[in-house]
Amino acid sequence: MSNYKVKKAVIPAAGLGTRFLPATKAIAKEILPIIDKPAIQFIVEEALAAGIEDILIITGKGKQEIEDHFDANFTLEQNLKAKGKDKLLKLATETSNLNIHYTRQDHPRGLGDAVRHAKAFIGNDPFLLLLGDDIIRGDNLSQRIIELYEEYNQTIIAGVRVDPDQTKNYGILDIQATQKPQVYQILDMVEKPQDHAPSNLAAAGRYILEPQIFEILDTLEPGTTGEVELTDALIEFQKSHPLLAYEYEGEWFEVGDAKGMLKAAIIFALDHPEIKNEFIPYIKQVAKKFETHNEKD
Repeated sequence: MSNYKVKKAVIPAAGLGTRFLPATKAIAKEILPIIDKPAIQFIVEEALAAGIEDILIITGKGKQEIEDHFDANFTLEQNLKAKGKDKLLKLATETSNLNIHYTRQDHPRGLGDAVRHAKAFIGNDPFLLLLGDDIIRGDNLSQRIIELYEEYNQTIIAGVRVDPDQTKNYGILDIQATQKPQVYQILDMVEKPQDHAPSNLAAAGRYILEPQIFEILDTLEPGTTGEVELTDALIEFQKSHPLLAYEYEGEWFEVGDAKGMLKAAIIFALDHPEIKNEFIPYIKQVAKKFETHNEKD
């Protein structure tokens, strides 16, 4: 087990974004905004707030916008500065000069293959893995599992409870309680169980992984989908290493499809300081309108 503190994070962002077509034909799905902030910025901010010092974003073809977003835009900044728009200038520059690195996955061979591209960046350190389709609202989930790793020195998978009838849509963790609330020993993992799910704790896109995972990913054959799956690597890893699960009790949004993105947009709009005062009455008005419509039907 490693005794290093977790200071590195990996964010896979190489997916094709087909569930958002036609929007993602020319735009990286990670740049699609939730109100006024790209989805991937939520992920980066979570990692930085958790104490992460170096971030590797794994991109693919057509993902240049991600690098541009986290780079300086001299023309825009000069324009805003000249017009005295200090508030907008702050928004434009707060995503610049971050310690973010990039590498490209040349072919979409699955999440496991994407993670494998981080091997040289990670070296012998444990690291935080944040999936770009998962956004949280509430306590900083990354910080919590980093703290747990420093306590247990074991690989940790974050999970959230889902409705039992929805377990077939997620990677589900087979768990056993420990003496610590919200912390479980993982007995097994089942990807999208169609019959009987061992629990309703779904993997929530946050992991603390140890560098030994790369040894497995390097030898892992593609699964039936033709992709190298991280779940398969973790199942193999568990044969010789204990795995822990942490149950997150905050809000979790899957923004990898339009429905999840819309749900997140509504909730974050209700919090937005410049929108909520007009948006909340509007939502109430729309809800009342649909209630009246349904009653007539």
